[in-house]
Amino acid sequence: MPTSSSPPTPPASTIPDDTLLVEVAWEVCNQVGGIYTVIRSKVPATRQVWGGRYCLLGPYFPQQAQGEFEPDDENLLASSEDSFASAVRAMRALGYQVQLGTWLVTGRPRVVLIDPFQVYPQLDAIKADLWNDHHIPVPAADDLLHQVVAFGELAKVFLTLLAAETAPPRQLIAHFHEWMTGVAIPALRREQVPVQVVFTTHATLLGRYLAMNDPNFYDHLMQVDWLAEARRFNIEPAVTMERAAAHGAHVFTTVSELTVRECIYLLDRIPDAVLPNGLNIERFVALHEFQNLHQQYKNKIHEFVMAHFFQSYSFDLDKTLYLFTSGRYEYHNKGFDLTLEALARLNYRLQQSGLEGQVVMFFITKRPFTSINPQVLQSRAVLEEVRETCEAIERQVGERLFFAAAASDDNRLPDLSTMVDDYWRLRYRRTLQSWKTQALPPVITHNLVDDQTDDILNFLRRANLVNNQHDRVKIVYHPDFVSPTSPLFGMEYGQFVRGCHLGVFPSYYEPWGYTPLECVARGVPAITSDLSGFGDYVLQNVPAHDEQGIFVVHRQEKSFDESAEELTDMLWQFVQLNRRERIMQRNNVESSAEMFDWKNLRVYYEHAYQLALERA
Repeated sequence: MPTSSSPPTPPASTIPDDTLLVEVAWEVCNQVGGIYTVIRSKVPATRQVWGGRYCLLGPYFPQQAQGEFEPDDENLLASSEDSFASAVRAMRALGYQVQLGTWLVTGRPRVVLIDPFQVYPQLDAIKADLWNDHHIPVPAADDLLHQVVAFGELAKVFLTLLAAETAPPRQLIAHFHEWMTGVAIPALRREQVPVQVVFTTHATLLGRYLAMNDPNFYDHLMQVDWLAEARRFNIEPAVTMERAAAHGAHVFTTVSELTVRECIYLLDRIPDAVLPNGLNIERFVALHEFQNLHQQYKNKIHEFVMAHFFQSYSFDLDKTLYLFTSGRYEYHNKGFDLTLEALARLNYRLQQSGLEGQVVMFFITKRPFTSINPQVLQSRAVLEEVRETCEAIERQVGERLFFAAAASDDNRLPDLSTMVDDYWRLRYRRTLQSWKTQALPPVITHNLVDDQTDDILNFLRRANLVNNQHDRVKIVYHPDFVSPTSPLFGMEYGQFVRGCHLGVFPSYYEPWGYTPLECVARGVPAITSDLSGFGDYVLQNVPAHDEQGIFVVHRQEKSFDESAEELTDMLWQFVQLNRRERIMQRNNVESSAEMFDWKNLRVYYEHAYQLALERA
């Protein structure tokens, strides 16, 4: 890896070899958000350093855990010298239901899962203690908060028992992620449990709400009254838990320089360290194959595009670029508004320029829908029938042409149409007639529960960006996850990403942002913004990032119009690249991915753990 592209690293760790590390997260064996990717992808690099001294702790939800958790009761009974197993046995002796086993992901880490519902009979007493000791309010009718509070109590019990199994001078570090597990921290500190606590907020809860509702969020950040705003959004208990965890931790961390500002003004504590997120790049590495994989999966996207558009009109797929954006449906925060504005401007530029080619832009997000659009499904099914008809004609003509060639004295190619039976001629004609239509291709693939209030659809209607034949930018809005079971794409999300030419993620609020990083890991160029943690990190640590295929839209201290114009310029430059230049760019992107590997970024975590031990 080039030295010039290497991020500045903290000093080498001097953590004693017998220190234990427990990482506590709501997403352990429980995929509900982006922190699942953080924890899961970091496991191999963490295990490489910590080995058997590392354990993960999370809530036990059988339905979610069954596909990725393997219980290990035999090991539990056999390991008399295993501190984690001893703590689990001690909890079971007290009557608690605790699971010990392995997370079936790369690295196969030790996992302890605890069912939060088992202490629901004691909820009133637990909630009373939270209020009396820490002034944390918990309402009576919020089941998620009840689960969080119950798990916090059980996590405290486990760590207390584990600390008792950890004889000095051996030390114990507990690293809590997000407010949903951080509720255990105040009690651990109050009861003076000998555990060094690290707390990471990946995005302040209040910050996310404010950013969604205030277009000038960053300008107003210094004037925010956190309590008044938390009450306005009805999130006071969760925000209070987050603040208590931040102030109770020995070491308080966040994931980017951008969220440092949020922590200062919304949590009233300056983070001790910034822990940038990485990926286990080995999972994505395709060596020399990544260009071939791009072609393979692009052909799959071609099939979808033919079914979606060619029913109404056709265009040259070899001169078509596939762009996409994806993520949680937060129209403003995720930059969908900026992306749509830039696409409308790009469409106009392309129409005026006379350049050849089309752009197909995919919006992949999750919205409530009733069904897949029947027109979209039928078009895909009829196109498949067209394919089968063509393959049957191909076989028939192939056989007859072979015999005709062997028997002929004429070297000229015969009229192939004479080799097709009337049955297949008629079927070919009728299938095409039943498929073709004068209607425009739909911009959305599903029937939304309420499409009249959908921001993406309303923009497309206002801008008349509705897949007219003369539009050079076509839109496919897919309000569901891409999966192999989908009748529309029939491929995994990662395969879909590899088949695209460019990922577009100009977020307004994005504490880190995995989507552009996942593009880079797959050798796909990506656009991010300087208001995303990833984009800010790239600006600070990756010289000539444009040459590496990582583009950063400037949104800090810029108007919406200025940022939209900059994004339009980036897209304009991209669509003018020729095939050779795009191949070279993908090579550069793929070669830069290693700098974001956890093997390189884990040192930030080790520095935070070192700091926690120093504060013991």
